[in-house]
Amino acid sequence: MRALIVIDMLNDFVDPKGVLYCGETARRIIPRVKELVEEFRARGEPVIFVCDAHAPDDAEFAAFPAHCVRGTWGAEVVPDLAPGEGDRVIEKTRFDAFFRTELEEVLRELRVEEVWLCGVCTSICVMDTAAGAFFRGFRVVVPGDAVADFDPEAHAFALKRMERIYKAEIR
Repeated sequence: MRALIVIDMLNDFVDPKGVLYCGETARRIIPRVKELVEEFRARGEPVIFVCDAHAPDDAEFAAFPAHCVRGTWGAEVVPDLAPGEGDRVIEKTRFDAFFRTELEEVLRELRVEEVWLCGVCTSICVMDTAAGAFFRGFRVVVPGDAVADFDPEAHAFALKRMERIYKAEIR
């Protein structure tokens, strides 16, 4: 079984008014991510949104400006991709969506063997989640047209690293 994991398609990253706006490349992937969400839903395959949801004093804010604070507009999924009935939403506080979350447990309960990763940022949360999936024995697929980064060089490096190190299939 496959599952689609939609990573951080949140206002603070994808909306131009967001605190850590990833740029126009992030906006451009919205239609492709939406297409994948609809495809997985139509096939009855799980769609899981993993979303930054930080406390106001999160330690990560030493490295990045305060963003995606739980309960704020910035932490909401962009309207075009709003989770639907049956979709799961998992809050996370670190780059790797498996770190201190119930993601692995949910995937095991659903008997998922292959995860498809889409969202932002390719070189941060997508790549770290790919590592987390690989280390837990999941096959990883990353549609290259459904991930984006504010840094084109980091994006290209992350795709190569996921393919070479985490054996991800880049489509």
